[in-house]
Amino acid sequence: MAKVTKPRERFCGPRLRLARSFNGLTRADLAREASVTPQYIGHFEHGHRQPTPVLLDAFATVLGFEQSFFFGEPLEEFRDEECHFRRRTTTPVSVRTRVLAHGSLFGRLVTFLDESVKMPPERIPSIPFTSPEAIEEAAQICRVEWELGTDVPIKNLVRAVERAGIVVTRFAAETLKVDAFSRAGKRSVVVLNADKDCYSRSRFDLAHECAHLIGHGGLTTGDPETEKQADRFAGALLLPRAGFLREFPRSRTLDWTALFALKRRWGVSLSAIVRRGYELRLLPATLYQAAYKHMAYRGWLRHEPEEPAPEEPELLGICFQQVAKDQGLRETDIAEILGWPSSTLSRVAGISVAEPESGPPHPGTVVSLAAARMKRAL
Repeated sequence: MAKVTKPRERFCGPRLRLARSFNGLTRADLAREASVTPQYIGHFEHGHRQPTPVLLDAFATVLGFEQSFFFGEPLEEFRDEECHFRRRTTTPVSVRTRVLAHGSLFGRLVTFLDESVKMPPERIPSIPFTSPEAIEEAAQICRVEWELGTDVPIKNLVRAVERAGIVVTRFAAETLKVDAFSRAGKRSVVVLNADKDCYSRSRFDLAHECAHLIGHGGLTTGDPETEKQADRFAGALLLPRAGFLREFPRSRTLDWTALFALKRRWGVSLSAIVRRGYELRLLPATLYQAAYKHMAYRGWLRHEPEEPAPEEPELLGICFQQVAKDQGLRETDIAEILGWPSSTLSRVAGISVAEPESGPPHPGTVVSLAAARMKRAL
């Protein structure tokens, strides 16, 4: 009986476009690097042409992907209208396109891990933000569901969010125009900007994105009202009313020593503390204005002193360890299955992945066999 061979998959134009966007390149940029015209790149991305082996090699080299990545079905992509961007109105379209491509690749990795190991079940309450009081109540419900206590500081917000089944990552956005973005799906994700070195504000960004997942399901966000609602939720989650009322310093002047003590205890920026004080009518408008003027003068609106320690995502690392234990697949094997070099996996996942060792195979060849079998199955 003749051996039946699997037909070669066709080149997938949307995958080329995704890889190009991930690298922040225009068609003209890629055309220049590959020595073709931008029109040719458009033909390839729309599936009207198939690249030659030499051109395919050039695409893989320029974009940092294995050649196998460009074959197969189009990947599920993050669409602009279904993602929540913090400060959408000030984020250029070119930057959002690159960030969305990063999110799409990250989503592909999360789907792979979600199908390979048992991640925590999602516990994201759905509560419409109909009023400030409804937002305050939603924050309390979230604290109860996530077992964070009702009026005490959250020790590690990233860990709490990941235990609720939301995958968190940090990536080098190479711009400060994107604070964070999130997307609800089969597995919700939040992406934080690793270039932002103000960790108290990064915590607020994470709480802000959780607000979108909880209160803005099915809505297009980014307008002033939804951003204001998300900020209110973030403040209420990180600085719950009962605890904040108990500890906020009351005086006729601003007590910066006491405010810094609050920052150290609650892990929240001075600007968020001052804003929360004004929301809860603990600060009159005059002191609120004076506080922001003072912080602007001291340069604290950009970089505050006494920042908390960074909270790093942990769920991905745990999943990688579990896949290695259960299936014998290392990070480098997962990268090979996805058609990515290890360096691209590092960029997408926001973690350090060692390059595979060169030379003859060693006793761990079972890992390579497992990767090969899984790659054929995809």
